[in-house]
Amino acid sequence: MTVSEQMEIIKRGVVEILLEKEIEEKLEKSAKDGVPLKIKAGFDPTAPDLHLGHTVLLQKLRQFQQLGHEIYFLIGDFTGMIGDPTGKSETRRALTREGVLKNAETYKEQVFKILDPEKTKVVFNSAWLSKLNATDMIGLAAKYTVARMLERDDFGKRYANQLPISIHEFLYPLIQGYDSVALKADVELGGTDQKFNLLVGRELQREWGQIPQTVITMPLLEGLDGFNKMSKSLGNYIGINEPAEEIFGKIMSVSDALMLRYYELLSDMPMPELEKLKAGIKDGSVHPMEAKKQLGREIVARYHGDKAAVEAEENFVKRFRDNQIPEDMPEIYLNAVADLLEEKILLCKLLARTSLVASNSEGRRAIQQGGVKVNGEKVSDDNLELMCDGEYILQVGKRRFARVRFVSKN
Repeated sequence: MTVSEQMEIIKRGVVEILLEKEIEEKLEKSAKDGVPLKIKAGFDPTAPDLHLGHTVLLQKLRQFQQLGHEIYFLIGDFTGMIGDPTGKSETRRALTREGVLKNAETYKEQVFKILDPEKTKVVFNSAWLSKLNATDMIGLAAKYTVARMLERDDFGKRYANQLPISIHEFLYPLIQGYDSVALKADVELGGTDQKFNLLVGRELQREWGQIPQTVITMPLLEGLDGFNKMSKSLGNYIGINEPAEEIFGKIMSVSDALMLRYYELLSDMPMPELEKLKAGIKDGSVHPMEAKKQLGREIVARYHGDKAAVEAEENFVKRFRDNQIPEDMPEIYLNAVADLLEEKILLCKLLARTSLVASNSEGRRAIQQGGVKVNGEKVSDDNLELMCDGEYILQVGKRRFARVRFVSKN
């Protein structure tokens, strides 16, 4: 492919390329010399399971892989024991060596559902970082000033608010940057929250006499609420190891705008086809529900296979048809803290909070009259309490529906 054709694929969904001219020059040199670029992305194994938010970087790595470049999937088993301070308002608790290695093994199993295992180099940064002695670490620390470190947003805020910053947290961006030196990376990918760390890698490569890596930042994928970053702690995530039906159902629940966002960042659909899909939705020739089903099939097939994808769609359609539940309904997100809820809430009160009824008393009467269903099941107890956790499909009468999701109480 020509450089311009490669750039069209590389730029899909990215927030920023530092610098675009550099990567074009690197691509030209790569084609001329017949030597693939070294593309790096690091992942600290701080949790055993990945969700779709993590896969945004993996998708971009896969695109580079399909363009013929060399992919380094870097597992930060060394950095994971320090803990990335990015976005943290307090010092993060370090993981144990055993916990890091256990999570790392799970990561390797999951990433090969996206990346080609025969064309992916899995590396652990302990391979070089554990060999650095005290003199080496002091020399590395001498490459950056405290003033430069405090330019980083989270450090700056903590310092201004007189909150503790441990010295080892300053080492994190330095040793992450040293990963790029060790690998002689041409390109490093990361989320927008990692920009500071990625730029440190460029600076350290200059210090070591290397050509600085090009930095590509990807957006932080919004969760099911369409607003907050996808996160297990917020309960707005889609885990890639979740059952096929669960993944499909969650994708079907997202808004139309978020669906198109997921298409751009997670789907293999070529951009010209995606533009046609967007145009079809806009002019009414393509129903958003059909587009969501297509996306759901693709995502489920990636992690569970084609057969599971077909079955997940069939079961979804059957469940809603048999219960006469519409596939498209209002989505309501509630937070037990922000919305002043307890661990449980009366169903009649929840019906009023979701505007399915005008008041608690009207909700209670609707339950007593047999006009209320929860997840397709009729409810008769007007004192029924629901846990403020998970998801419920509420129905009042034949035509009023709402999907309620409770997000994290933390």
